[in-house]
Amino acid sequence: MAIDRGFPYSLGARRYSTLTSLLVLLGSLALMGATVAACGAAQASKAQVKHGEHLVRVLGCNDCHTPHKIGPNGPEPDMTRMLSGHPENVAAPKPPTSLPEPWVWAGTGSNTAFAGPWGITYAANLTPDQNTGIGIWTEDMFLRAIKLGKHMGQSRQIMPPMPWPAFSNLDEQDLRAIYRYLRSIPTITNHVPDYQSPEDLDYAAKWEAIGH
Repeated sequence: MAIDRGFPYSLGARRYSTLTSLLVLLGSLALMGATVAACGAAQASKAQVKHGEHLVRVLGCNDCHTPHKIGPNGPEPDMTRMLSGHPENVAAPKPPTSLPEPWVWAGTGSNTAFAGPWGITYAANLTPDQNTGIGIWTEDMFLRAIKLGKHMGQSRQIMPPMPWPAFSNLDEQDLRAIYRYLRSIPTITNHVPDYQSPEDLDYAAKWEAIGH
């Protein structure tokens, strides 16, 4: 036997159904809004990376941080090793102890190692490799390195020929874009030699002179 629950029950059921539909609609709108926001953020991030790529090319980062090879028109960056720094398998010999005036510094053919009054510098690996590149660098570390001219943003002075004094004039948005781009490029494992100060070179020369 069917039970007639009457008008109040029917009205309550309709209200419940309407409320449920409204909640489902609100949930759908919230999800749609989150999806649109996520897509917008992804597009903004993609645009930032693209801007960073443009800056890296314009600022000539490949000129020193990508090893050079001989191409049809002379030396050119070897883009298969893009921004991986001085090749770990290329041992730089002792630099010239003196150069005739007006020469004061020298560079290797790869254009990744440089010797001068400051010692010997090797172009760093800028790929996002965790052990040999900038994979462990935070965005703040990168910004501080360029703004202050300090290795990893707090260590030793960044030496020539890295033109950090000029790059320090870039605004933070540009530097963030460069950082995001560098985090997006292919990882290359390449152990770049450590910077050698004049004191390091003098010590090495004396150590060699006594037969070690």
